[in-house]
Amino acid sequence: MIQERHILTLSCANRPGIVAKVSAVLFDRGFNILDAQQFDDTLTGSFFMRVEFNAASDGSDATALREAFATLAHGFGMTWSMRPAAERKRVVLMASKFDHCLADLLYRWRSGELHMDPVAILANCPRETYAHLDLDDIPFHFLPVTRETKMEQEAEAWEIIKAAKADVVVLARYMQILSDGFVAKLRGRCINIHHSFLPGFKGAKPYHQAHERGVKLIGATAHFVTADLDEGPIIEQDVERISHRDTPEVLVRKGRDIERRVLARALGHVLEDRVLLNHGKTVVFSD
Repeated sequence: MIQERHILTLSCANRPGIVAKVSAVLFDRGFNILDAQQFDDTLTGSFFMRVEFNAASDGSDATALREAFATLAHGFGMTWSMRPAAERKRVVLMASKFDHCLADLLYRWRSGELHMDPVAILANCPRETYAHLDLDDIPFHFLPVTRETKMEQEAEAWEIIKAAKADVVVLARYMQILSDGFVAKLRGRCINIHHSFLPGFKGAKPYHQAHERGVKLIGATAHFVTADLDEGPIIEQDVERISHRDTPEVLVRKGRDIERRVLARALGHVLEDRVLLNHGKTVVFSD
């Protein structure tokens, strides 16, 4: 009989014995480690760990393990989480006119590549904008944003996110700057895709900026959203080589391909609890 897999993640100040103690509590409660990764950041003195494990026998009790681990975590001052690997995270997708990232995430979800439950789509464009996409029965909310209605619409968006019990919010090329208050509510669980290789070429028309500079590489960056515009902890990046023959329009087309794959990889890492915050950056454990 195949036992259910679980995922444990933790971070804390580094000190001797953490790995041994974590392994011991899993063993003592009848669980078997399937995969373990850890990172000791010697610059910050912080320790990070991700463990996949399952029960060694039918009598192993996940609830008892959680209680035992809570005691251990308290002693080390850990920030931690433990959940069944099969438990899908609830995701809200936010989109604007350019829908290539939204379409790609929905395709990867339907094909089984992204293990998530899309619980809402929030858009500042009407549903007709996405008529060519199969949105299934995902609740769709049209929230047009103007300077006068921005705070009101953000308040409504927050109520929708809360009601949907969302674990993750994805800005799938959502072309609105979020207020500091809204960002604070989403700290550590809101992912954005930036259509350039940060920190270069911020603002409007980054691919045109890149073309004017004659760059030989373009890229995209997925990061957690913070109050500092496009400067949140980076989760994933990728680049593609270009040449002097490429026009700004070609760069935009190639850039959209990069955006799709970078955002999908970043979301996949978050869905599998592979991303841990490390001050202003991230630890991303490989799959």
